[in-house]
Amino acid sequence: MSTAVMMERIAETSPRLKARTAGVFYLLTFLAAGVATFVHGRLVVSGDAAATAANILAHEPLFRLGFAADLIVVACYIAVTALFYELFKPVNGGLSLLAAFFSLVGCVIGAVACLFHVAPLVVLGGGQYLSVFKVEQLQALALMFLKLRAHAYDISLVFFGFYCLLIGYLVFRSTFLPRILGVLMTFAGFGWLAFLSPQLANYLSPYNLAAGILGEGSLTLWLLVIGVNEQRWKERASAAGNGDRSAPSTIDSINR
Repeated sequence: MSTAVMMERIAETSPRLKARTAGVFYLLTFLAAGVATFVHGRLVVSGDAAATAANILAHEPLFRLGFAADLIVVACYIAVTALFYELFKPVNGGLSLLAAFFSLVGCVIGAVACLFHVAPLVVLGGGQYLSVFKVEQLQALALMFLKLRAHAYDISLVFFGFYCLLIGYLVFRSTFLPRILGVLMTFAGFGWLAFLSPQLANYLSPYNLAAGILGEGSLTLWLLVIGVNEQRWKERASAAGNGDRSAPSTIDSINR
């Protein structure tokens, strides 16, 4: 299915179904990210290339599971991005598009991180062309690729931080979702933006991680259980379609 066809079908879906579908993909993102984190925590030994290489070779299926989980995270977050763009376009089309841009850039960087994840399997695979390297050198290369994967992942979090900030603002202004979710998403954005500086992120850990998980997790649960206020979403969509700039203010006043 082409991207254009997928976007057309998303646009035709009811807002409540869009919201709940986004919640499902968001939940899958959390679960897959948890699996990937578990795999890396289990197999990667910081600063010890030999032990890391031994763990990967001894538990190759588990390592490949972590790679698959990374791919699922990227794919599911792309789906969330597309659905959120359609959901929040009636609130502010320009900001919704900008948010989608930041998220997709983060997803592209996440895809690059997936390549760094699978690279150690190639390096440690024992290919004939690798015989020019010593075993210690191959082990060091494998650990280097995993460190590059971690750095790429941290960079992607910065873009997701900007994404969460914009989504938080759109949620706060939406009227069809509780404003507290917008506030929590804003906190999530600041939590991920801490990765602009690895030293700052390490200093703030685990509080910055908790802010990100709480913000995005709360929105995920709300979308799964309740969805959106469909009547108010349609009012915003109608006002946006008619170019009526006074209507959103009226709806905001009702929501207060």
